Amino acid sequence: MRKVKLQIYLSFKRFFDFITSLLAFVFLFPIFFLVSALLAFQNNGSIFFIQKRPGLKGKIFKIIKFKTMNDKTNSDGTLLSDMKRITPIGIFIRKYSLDEIPQLINVMMGQMSLVGPRPLREEYLQYYSEEQMKRHDVKPGVTGWAQVNGRNTISWEQKFDYDIYYVNRMGFLLDLKILVLTFKKIFFPSDVNTDENETMSFFMGTKPEINN
Repeated sequence: MRKVKLQIYLSFKRFFDFITSLLAFVFLFPIFFLVSALLAFQNNGSIFFIQKRPGLKGKIFKIIKFKTMNDKTNSDGTLLSDMKRITPIGIFIRKYSLDEIPQLINVMMGQMSLVGPRPLREEYLQYYSEEQMKRHDVKPGVTGWAQVNGRNTISWEQKFDYDIYYVNRMGFLLDLKILVLTFKKIFFPSDVNTDENETMSFFMGTKPEINN
């Protein structure tokens, strides 16, 4: 029965995602245009950050975000740390999650959902445990259960636990709750390391616990 209800909901979810993301994009277009203009000036014409990410069943797609960091490198050509590359405009954009607006395009294309586990770097696939890989049983989301429960202030393991919780309990009420909490966090920003401006450390897998 759960599988039947889930299939029905997934059909509704895709329709809801498309209509809502389309309306949201139209509504937010003035902000989209303004941020694009500011970033074009700040980054010498470079507006978007586009990167390959694994989606549903691990299928690779290209995520679109506003570019909040420049491409400055050190003497040997290696990119500087995030803290040294994030721009003043980028700090503001991240604080209010404006960098996520272009992902509405990914949602309209069917590559993402409004709600689901966040799509992470392609390199992480090799480090996931079998349980952690379940996060790819559903489409990745613009926002998710982990994002409204700590975002980048919690550990990788906690993030994945929240992701699997969502996969196992996905439904209309949970999605609605996540969307409401997401709007709350947009207007009252928290759980973002804007002081350090560093992203999460590179995920290298979960080390097994050693029982003494």
